[in-house]
Amino acid sequence: MIRNLMFLLPFCFLLSCKTEKPVPPVDKKTIIDSTVTAFQKTLLKQQIDSVFKKYHFNGSIAVFKDSLPLYRKENGYSNFRTKARIDSNTIFAIGSVSKQFTAVMILLQMEQGKLNVNDKVSKYLKEFQNKEYENITIHQLLNHTSGLNLMGGKLMFKSGSGFFYSNDGFNTLGKIIEKVSGTSYDENVQELFKKAGMTRSSTGDIFKGNNFASAYLGNGTHAQEVPNMPKRLGGKEIGTPAGGILSTIQDLHLWNNALYGGKILKPETLKLFMAKSAERHHAILGKMGYAYGIMLNIGKPNSYFHSGYIKGSPSLNIYYPETKTSVIILSNIADEEKGKALVFKPHIEVKKITDNLESTLSQLAQKN
Repeated sequence: MIRNLMFLLPFCFLLSCKTEKPVPPVDKKTIIDSTVTAFQKTLLKQQIDSVFKKYHFNGSIAVFKDSLPLYRKENGYSNFRTKARIDSNTIFAIGSVSKQFTAVMILLQMEQGKLNVNDKVSKYLKEFQNKEYENITIHQLLNHTSGLNLMGGKLMFKSGSGFFYSNDGFNTLGKIIEKVSGTSYDENVQELFKKAGMTRSSTGDIFKGNNFASAYLGNGTHAQEVPNMPKRLGGKEIGTPAGGILSTIQDLHLWNNALYGGKILKPETLKLFMAKSAERHHAILGKMGYAYGIMLNIGKPNSYFHSGYIKGSPSLNIYYPETKTSVIILSNIADEEKGKALVFKPHIEVKKITDNLESTLSQLAQKN
């Protein structure tokens, strides 16, 4: 990949060299950037198109470099019964990608002086005022190191001494947001959407409108609709703060740019949000760092990401800060009988493609 780019660069340089006749000055950097962008677009089209074809991927995948679209494709049905096609306006359930919104809302409350992440949860919620839970902090809920699994159950380990992924931990954070803000989670998240410029996002509880991608189990030949979507996302089994947000490709792109571009949180708060404070071994994606509702690559390339899964809706949202690149993968069908590892195969392959591309661009930048 590097060899291909290096082959092109001498031609870019020659364009800026002097000739016998006077020529207007040429911005060599602009030419190189446009050459690299053209290369990225060609590579992404070839490789991600092959992922669509290989897995008969029913969903939407997009790659944006800041505001520039590098790749975008939609395929398949948002509703298998009516044969409504997925398009740029399709709204998907994003599962645990929702957790970063909850984490950011906690940090916004901290910026207003209403809480501190080092506070004990028992300061805000009566159900934590017992011997088992009394030492759990907000910080530990944010990075899944509290030891909590299901509310009311025994801790998996002493708070702060390990990692255990807990939806109930994030639903607890939703309760804290409501307690200190005096308004509902839905009202808080709608305000956050507005701040980020997200006009088509909602929660399962309050969603009204069209273009929602119904969730399905099975495959394109035998697709069984998941009942009571998207209302079921707000139920006890999942919980809105842990996995109940609905969004689109475009809105998640706006979110990434606003969040990592410093338009939502103050610089020092954003650093806290992104700081690795735990490690996780993901059953599908492998070893990674964990911050506040967000995962991190261990090693290069530098990236922040989170997968999401609720029945029939696998998703992945990635942001590469060095190039300001977003990679968003949303779908509305999953063949659970074949296992989640297979369900996420397309997502894993796309992440490998974009990880490799980011590493190549980083090496190229170092050579220049």
